[in-house]
Amino acid sequence: MSNRSLLQAAIAAHRFGLGEPALEALAGDPQGWLLAQIGPADAPRGAGLLSTREGLALIAAEREKRELAKNPPPGMTATELLAGHYRESTIADARSHLLSAALAARPFNERLQLFWANHFTVSLIKGSARGLVGAFERDAIRPHIAGPFGTLLAASTMHPAMLRYLDNSQSAGPDSRVVVRERRRAARAGEAPRVSGINENLAREVLELHTLGAASGRGGAGGHAGYTQADVTAFAEVLTGWRIGQSDTGATPPFNPNWHEPGRKMLLGKSYPEGPDALGQVLHDLALHPATARFVSTKLARHFVADEPPPALVERLATAWLRSAGDLPTVYRELVRSPEAWSPEQRKLKTPEEFVISSVRLLGTDPRRFERGDGLGIGALGQRILAAPSPAGWSDRADDWLGPDAVWKRVEWATRTADRAGRNVDARALAARSLGPLLGIASQAQIERAADGPQALALLLMAPEFQRR
Repeated sequence: MSNRSLLQAAIAAHRFGLGEPALEALAGDPQGWLLAQIGPADAPRGAGLLSTREGLALIAAEREKRELAKNPPPGMTATELLAGHYRESTIADARSHLLSAALAARPFNERLQLFWANHFTVSLIKGSARGLVGAFERDAIRPHIAGPFGTLLAASTMHPAMLRYLDNSQSAGPDSRVVVRERRRAARAGEAPRVSGINENLAREVLELHTLGAASGRGGAGGHAGYTQADVTAFAEVLTGWRIGQSDTGATPPFNPNWHEPGRKMLLGKSYPEGPDALGQVLHDLALHPATARFVSTKLARHFVADEPPPALVERLATAWLRSAGDLPTVYRELVRSPEAWSPEQRKLKTPEEFVISSVRLLGTDPRRFERGDGLGIGALGQRILAAPSPAGWSDRADDWLGPDAVWKRVEWATRTADRAGRNVDARALAARSLGPLLGIASQAQIERAADGPQALALLLMAPEFQRR
C-alpha cells in the first residue's frame, strides 16, 4: 500500500474521526470512508439514560426534596433527603457521552455530533439545566445532525434544557398580561414586582453564538448582518411565552400567551406577528441568513482544518450552505471534498476530550473504565464532561489548551495510562499502524529508543503527531 494512501487514511482517521488503531482498513478510499458516514447519528450507548420528560420529572422531584429538607420528616435528616442529588443521571449522561465516542463505528459522524453539542452548549454548571443536559444531546442534537440547519436550530432553541439554561423560563414581555397583573398587585401591596419582565439571554446567544455571529453584531465580518440591540430585544420579545414552568413535565415546551409580549416585532428589518408562530419564522430566516452561513461555516472549518481556516474553504462551505438552504450533509460533503482539508500539515490540537477518546480507541481500553462517568480523568485535564464554562462552549483553538500546566497534565495522564497498558502493547508497531506517514522521524526515533514498553507508549501518546490532527 502506498505512502500516499496511508497518509490520506491517517488524515481521515485523526482529523475527521476519533483515531483508529490500524489505517489499512480505510486506506483504500479514505474520502469515501468519510462520505459514507454522513447521515443520522447512531443511537447513544449506555444505560440509565433519562428522556427529556424524565429529566423534567427529576427536576420536579429534586425541587420537592429540597422543600421537604427544610422540615425533614421524623427519622430522616436533610442530608439523607438530598443525597444523590442528580448524581446518578449525571454519571449516566457522562458515561454515555464518552462511550458513544469511544466505541463509535462511524467516528466522523460522532465528531459531528460532538461539534454541534458544543455549538449549542447546555452545561451542567447551570443548576437549572441539571437533569436535562444529556437528554438535550440525545433529543435535540443527535436526531438532527443530518438534516437542515433550521431544524437543528429550532430543536436546540426550543428544548427545555436551553430554555432553562439561558433563562427564558423567567422571561415575560414588559406589557404581557402576567407582568401587567403583577405590576398592579405589587403597587397595591407596596412591594417590588415578583415578575420583572424580559430576559434577553437566549435571544442574544442565539444571534451571537448559534447563527449570525458576534462579528456581525459589531458590524464587522461574518456576512455583515449588522444586528443591533433593538434586534436582540425584539427577538427576546418573540421568545416570551416559550417557557418551562415549575410544574411542567412535558418534553415539548408550552407556549403561555400570558407571558408573551403583545404586538408585532421588527427584527432585522422584517416584521413578525404576535403569538407562537413567530418563533419558527424567525429561526427559519436566521438559518438561511448569509451571515449564519458564513459564521457557522467558519466554525466548521476551524474545527476540522485550522484555527485560522482558509478563506477559500469557508467561502465554498458558505456557498454550499446557501445553495442547499442550509442542508448540513451538503455542507459536510463540500468539507470532505475540499483540498484544504487534506493538507498533511497538522494545524489542529486535540482538546482533552479528543485526546483521551483517541487514546482509548487506539488502545482498545475496556469500556468498563467509564462506569464512574468521567472514568478516564478528562476533567483533570481541564475539560469536565458536559460542563462547558459558558454558553460559548469549549474553545476550539490550540492556544487555549497549550498552557504549561495543561501540557504537564497531559504528560501525567499519558504516563499513568502507559504504566497501566504499556507492558501489553507494542507501542512501536502501534505507532506505525495508527499514524503511518504522519509519524515524523524525530518522534519515531524517540519511540524506538524508549527504555521499555510503558515509556514507548507514553512517548507515542505525547508525540506531536498524535496530539495534533
